[in-house]
Amino acid sequence: MQSFSLRPVAVAVACLFVSPAYSQPIGLPKLEVDPALLAPAEAAPSRPGQPSKPEPSPPSPPRPEAPSSPSSAPGEARPRDAGADAQGSRPAEGSARAVPGPVSRLGEKPIVVEADRIEGIGEREVRAEGDAVLRQDDQSLAADLIIYYPPQEDVFATGNVVLRRGGNMMQGPRLNFNLASQTGEMDTPVYQLETNNARGDAELFIFEGENRYRAKHARYTTCPVNQDDWYLRVADLEINRNTNIGVARNVWLEFQDVPILYTPYVDFPLGKDRKSGFLPPVIGTTTSGGAEVTLPYYWNIAPNRDATIAPRVIARRGLMLANEFRYLERGYSGEAKVDFLPDDQVSERHRWALLLQHTQTFNSQLRGAINYQRVSDDNYFRDLASSVTLTSQANLPQEGLLAYAGDWWTATARAQKYQTLQDPLAPITPPYDRLPQLAVRGLRPDVGGADLGLNAEAVRFQHPTLPTGNRLVAYPTVSYPLRTSFAYVTPKVGLHYTRYDLDRPGPDASPSRSVPIGSLDAGLLLERDWNAFGQSFLQTLEPRLFYVYVPFREQSGLPNFDSTDADFNFAQIFTENRFTGSDRIGDANQVTLALTSRLLEPDTSAERLRFALGQRFRFERPRLQLASPISPSNRSDLLAAVSGRISPAWLMDAYMQWNPGDNETERLNIYGRYHPAPGKVANLGYRFTRNALEQVDVSAQWPLGSRWQGVMRYNYSLRESRVLDALAGLEYDAGCWSIRFVAQRIATAVSQASNAFFVQLEFTGLGKIGADPLNVLRSSIPGFTPVDLYRGPTPGER
Repeated sequence: MQSFSLRPVAVAVACLFVSPAYSQPIGLPKLEVDPALLAPAEAAPSRPGQPSKPEPSPPSPPRPEAPSSPSSAPGEARPRDAGADAQGSRPAEGSARAVPGPVSRLGEKPIVVEADRIEGIGEREVRAEGDAVLRQDDQSLAADLIIYYPPQEDVFATGNVVLRRGGNMMQGPRLNFNLASQTGEMDTPVYQLETNNARGDAELFIFEGENRYRAKHARYTTCPVNQDDWYLRVADLEINRNTNIGVARNVWLEFQDVPILYTPYVDFPLGKDRKSGFLPPVIGTTTSGGAEVTLPYYWNIAPNRDATIAPRVIARRGLMLANEFRYLERGYSGEAKVDFLPDDQVSERHRWALLLQHTQTFNSQLRGAINYQRVSDDNYFRDLASSVTLTSQANLPQEGLLAYAGDWWTATARAQKYQTLQDPLAPITPPYDRLPQLAVRGLRPDVGGADLGLNAEAVRFQHPTLPTGNRLVAYPTVSYPLRTSFAYVTPKVGLHYTRYDLDRPGPDASPSRSVPIGSLDAGLLLERDWNAFGQSFLQTLEPRLFYVYVPFREQSGLPNFDSTDADFNFAQIFTENRFTGSDRIGDANQVTLALTSRLLEPDTSAERLRFALGQRFRFERPRLQLASPISPSNRSDLLAAVSGRISPAWLMDAYMQWNPGDNETERLNIYGRYHPAPGKVANLGYRFTRNALEQVDVSAQWPLGSRWQGVMRYNYSLRESRVLDALAGLEYDAGCWSIRFVAQRIATAVSQASNAFFVQLEFTGLGKIGADPLNVLRSSIPGFTPVDLYRGPTPGER
C-alpha cells in the first residue's frame, strides 16, 4: 500500500460531518425535528436492513468516471493519461505501488493518502486508485478511486465512497467536492450516527459552502438494522452551522409504515441552545372534563428567560389557556403561571389560577422572596388537576419575605395570608393571616464558654371570624455545652415572655405571660466492632437523657393564634414545649430517655441499620392541655423505630407508638421496598393512626416479559372503605420506540373522584407524542425508573 502526504486543505472533505447535541428546553421535550436529522451529513456504509430508499426525484445528469482536465469542473470527463514521461504519471519500478515526488505537508497534522496505485501529473493532479484512502487524524475519505486537482482544489471520488469522522459514517457511489468553496455533492448516501445508533439514507447530499449543507429526501431512524418500525422522512433539509439553525420542509413521521404526524416546516437548533417551537401534543381524558388535547408552544425569549403557552381544549368545558414564564438573573429568579378557562361550560363561570414565585438576592446578607398563589374557586383543582398533590391542596399561601443575615443572628420581615379551599363535606378553619410578622433569631457561641440565644417576634394576627390582635414574644436563653469525644452535657435556662394587644375592649385587652424554662441534654457515644450476618460492622450505642422543667402558668385567658398539640415523635420528645407556636407553653417536670444503635460499614461509615427506643417520664402530671386529653400515667407512649438497608435489594422503615397504659398501638407505620435492579421495584406500606386513619399502599414496577413492563399503585383507606389513589399501566419497549398505557383514579374530595387515562408513544432520540405519565409514575411509585435510563442493547445492536 502506497502513502504520501498532501496539503491539509483536503481535510475539509473529512470535516463534512455535523453532529450537534439535541437539547431540550428547561425540563420540556421538544416537538421540533431532532438535530439528528443532520444525519445525512454523518454517514454509514450501506448494509442490509437500511431503510428503503425514498421515491426517486428526477434523475441528475449522468456523471463520468473521472474529471477530464485539471481546469475542468468536477464531473467532466477526461481521458486517463497512461504516459510515463517526466511530466506525466510515473509508476514505481518493479512494484504495483508507487510514490510520486516529495511529500507535501502544511500544518501540524499531515494528510496521508494510501492506495494500491498512486500517480501524479506534476502539481496538477494526484490520482489514487484501488482501496484509496485520504486520511487526517480520525477523519478519512475512502473510495475505489480518488482524484485531487491542487490548482482548483477539486476532489473527485467514485466507487464505494465512504466518508468517516469518529463513529459517524456516510457512504455513496460518488462524491464531487471543491475544497476552496466547500461546495459539491454526494449521490444517494446512506449513513450511521454514533449518537443513538441512528441510521438512514438520502437521495442527494449537497455541500453549499462553509458549514452549510442540504439533504434531499432524507430519512432517519434509531431502530436497529432489519427493524424499520419508524422513520422520519424529510423532503428538504438545510443545515447552517454558521447560524446554528436547521430547517426542514415537508416532514413526515411514519410508524409501522403509517404516517402519523406531518409538519410542512420546522426549524431547530443544531447545538445545545434552546429554541422556540411547538412541543409534543398532550392527548388524554378525565372523568370531569372528558377528552382533552393540549398543544404547548415553547418560546425561548433569551438564554435566561423562557415561556410556555399551552392551549388546552377540554371537551366538556371549553378552551383553557395555560401560560408559564420563567427567568433567571444574576441576583433574582422566579416563575409566573397563569391559567384561564373562560366560561366553563360545566360550572358556567370563568375559571383561573395564578402562581407567582420570585426570589431576590440583594447582597450576601439581604434577600427577599414572594410566593403568591390563588385560584378562582374552591373546586378548581378538583375539577382541573391531574394529581393527588394538587387536588389535596387546602391552603394556598400568599406571602412576601425579606431576610437579613448577620454574623450570628438573622432578622425576618414577612407578610402572610392564605386562600383556603373548602370541601363542603369536610370544612376546615382557615389559618390566621400574619400581617406583618417581624422576627429576630440568633445564637452567639462561646461567650465566656456559654452560648447566648434569642428568639423574638412581633406579629399582627388577622382573621375574618376569630379574635384578632398583636403578639410580642421574646425568649432569651443561656446554655453551657460541655463536650468530650464520647460524651456531652448541655444545661440551658431561658425566659419565655409573651405580651398581647387584642382587638377587644376591657382590662384584659393586653394580657402578658412570663415562663422560665430549664433543660439538661446529655448523652454518650459508644462504639464496638461487631460481626453479624457474616459481615463486619461498627456498632454504636447512643444513650440520651433530656430533662425539662417548666412551671405551670394559667393561660386560659390568652388567645390562641397558632398553637396546637405537637405531633408525638422522636423529634418532638427532645423539645421543651409539647405545643407548637408560642401561645401555649406547656408545664413540664419530665425526663426523656432514648437509646439509639447503628450498624455502620467500617470502611465507608455508611449506615446500614438504625434502631431507636424512646419514652418520656413525668415527675408531675401536666395541668395545661389543648385538644388532646392528658394521660393520667406518668409515662408517655413508647416510641420504637427501625430502618435501614437489610441487603442491596431490601429497604425497610418501621415506626411504632405504643400506649403502655391502654396496651394499644396508637400509631404504626411500616414500609418496605424490594429493588433488585433498575426497572424492578415493589413497595408495600401500611399506615395506622388510632381513631384517625388506616391505609394500605402497594406499588410496583416490574417486567412482564422480554419487552413488556407493568406498573401499578393501590392506596386504599380501610377506615373509609374507599380508594384514595389507584393506578395501573403497561409499557411496551421495542428498543427504538416504546408505548405506555396508564389509567389512574384519584380521590379529589370526601365523596368525589376523578379518572384519567394516559397514552404516550415515544421514539428514541426524537421525542414523545401523547399525555406524559412519567411524572405521575415517579410520584406514585417510589423507586420508579424510566425505561430509557436502564435500557440495554436491543436486538440487532452490539
